[in-house]
Amino acid sequence: MPPKRRSYTAAFKLQVIKYAAEKGNQPAKREFGVSEKLVRDWCKAEATLISMKKTKRANRGLKARWPELEQRVHTWVLGQKAAGLSTVKLRLHAQRVAKEMKIMDFSAGPSWCFRFMKRNHVSIRAKMSQEVTDSQAKMDSFRAFIEKEVAAHDVSSDHILHMQEVPLTVYIPMSQKSVGTHERWIFTVVLACCGDGSKLPPMVIFKQKSMPKAHCSSSIVVTANEKGCMNEETMSLWLAECYCKRPEGFFKTHKALLVMDSQRGAHISERSKATIKACNSIAAVIPAELTEFLQPLHASVSRSFTAVFRQLWDTWMVDGEHVTFQGVVGWVNSAWASVTSHCILKGFRKAALIGADSEGESCWGMCSYRPFL
Repeated sequence: MPPKRRSYTAAFKLQVIKYAAEKGNQPAKREFGVSEKLVRDWCKAEATLISMKKTKRANRGLKARWPELEQRVHTWVLGQKAAGLSTVKLRLHAQRVAKEMKIMDFSAGPSWCFRFMKRNHVSIRAKMSQEVTDSQAKMDSFRAFIEKEVAAHDVSSDHILHMQEVPLTVYIPMSQKSVGTHERWIFTVVLACCGDGSKLPPMVIFKQKSMPKAHCSSSIVVTANEKGCMNEETMSLWLAECYCKRPEGFFKTHKALLVMDSQRGAHISERSKATIKACNSIAAVIPAELTEFLQPLHASVSRSFTAVFRQLWDTWMVDGEHVTFQGVVGWVNSAWASVTSHCILKGFRKAALIGADSEGESCWGMCSYRPFL
């Protein structure tokens, strides 16, 4: 087995050089455990090692092949920062400078641009645009709308709900012998939770033309359509079968606030808005492109749910048991049951849809975890 290659700092090399100057190369070789050739090479490069950083081990990759060209380009870059700069503009200007200097073998490629930026400590950052300011204004406006409706209708935290669809795909091997042959099940899980940490029953939408014939648990709603996602029909089904399971949702005695994204085909259709209004609820539609910041489920819950679901699928893959629709629905049920009320409250606080006191608890009501099973 060949010996393992080692590297040495500039400080160590200078120490060896000093010892070799006093007692010779052979004693330095025995004293520090290095070859005599390394001692000779280090002695020749003493001036370079003195100018190096003491903790550095090599001196490569930083020298410019065309230092004058890079100096002119760097001066131009410093003057362009206020106007905005991109790597494409930088490379085009470098080509023009090379042409003026009559450098024929310079192409200003991406690798040269990367090394130039590293050598000169130049970074390309996106310029702050008006869109960022507009997005912040929309978020502030949405949160103000939530606060206004909560105050106007005296909505408690257990009546502030958020629903979100989580798309999932499961690969089922058709045969253990034929590697790479598999069946793909595509479905969407509709999750919903309340601002006090409680959860509503989930709904699973399989991508197929007809309903699965398998019998599933009564604690979870199962349906199917050709696209495997939410539409007007499945939205109506969710409102009738899942949304009514919210606290006091059957009698509709208290005003509720339903937070959801702006999916045109299902959430904000006229039929869905009429049904939500009939449930004594207010639809709070999150502005487009802001769901990442304003959805409590997206902020903390979806990742936890998906991780547990994937862990159950991995366990099944190792065990090699036969999978059924009941099995997949059971994974969804177990993954949703594993999500804690603390995780849900964390998502609502991160989206700034509920308040928090000094101890981190909700100011709009105490957490009363109500499992849906």
